[in-house]
Amino acid sequence: MNDEAFRNLLEDHWAALETEQTTGERRLRVSQLPVMTAQGTLAAGVDREGYRHVLVPVHTHRKIRTSPDGPVLRLRKRPLEDDETYQTYADLACLRADLNDLFTDLCVDVLSATAALPENPVKALYGVLDRWKALFQSQSAPLGPKQIAGLFGELLVLERLLSRDSSAHRIWRGPEGHTHDFAAGKAAVEVKASAATGSRKPRIHGLDQLDPPPGGTLCLAWFRLETPSAGDAGLGFLELLEQTLHSCDDETALLTMLAGAGYRPIDAEKYRGIRFVVEEERWYRVSCDFPRLTKQTLLNAGVPVSVLDVDYTIDLSADIPAPMTADEAVQMLDRLIQESV
Repeated sequence: MNDEAFRNLLEDHWAALETEQTTGERRLRVSQLPVMTAQGTLAAGVDREGYRHVLVPVHTHRKIRTSPDGPVLRLRKRPLEDDETYQTYADLACLRADLNDLFTDLCVDVLSATAALPENPVKALYGVLDRWKALFQSQSAPLGPKQIAGLFGELLVLERLLSRDSSAHRIWRGPEGHTHDFAAGKAAVEVKASAATGSRKPRIHGLDQLDPPPGGTLCLAWFRLETPSAGDAGLGFLELLEQTLHSCDDETALLTMLAGAGYRPIDAEKYRGIRFVVEEERWYRVSCDFPRLTKQTLLNAGVPVSVLDVDYTIDLSADIPAPMTADEAVQMLDRLIQESV
């Protein structure tokens, strides 16, 4: 269908629903739209107040954005059930009847986008909402070499999580100022990456960066990155970034997080030639015998905890502490996913 056909379709469905009688048990009148996705059929709706809705089918366990949530547009997760079916939807509603024409334009885009991306209708919905929303970002300097290496390491972990769960970007907590780069429930991972040659000596920032979650588990992931030699293509910084965006079900949410980490799409050309080879990767379980400074270790040593802005370097070049096995590292990623549900 073209846009005009989608417009007529929506108007016809809403008009028919508005003539139906509403009851207390039937707060939302719904009719199915002929737009199929992998999760089911889109629907039009009209609620008891006369507000119009478009409903995009989603899996029952799928998390839905809490925005938009304003005086005009509202997005909610809504289950609908009748005698024969049960379906969960991302329910987008317009709460001002005088803006129905604009809402129709928006919904035409939603129908067109989901028809073009039936395997992931929520991603299509988010894309339309984001194109309708003006985004403003403050100016900042491009990332420096150490920042690029650090972000590259975090994206390596993020891509592995997204390959398991397309909503796993929510586990990436570093850009929002969380103590650990990745955290969910009682599981956390701190990522360190360096493009400098030499021994494994990550820089630790603060007395709580190597403090596990209360009653939980913390792992340190260490990556040694090198510039590719002749004949070795390596992995481009922008290639890895695009992989994570492609794997993620909410690209704009991830772009917002990347902005928090210092990356802006406007600077992409500045990073075009940056490529890395992961020369070494080690994962460590941060247990009581792991080299670190925490508030508790300072207390045990009789040093006042009023010491502030503590940065220090740990040396992991020896055989002790021993790194985790590859299977144990995979299990930690799986645990993060499980804890995030």
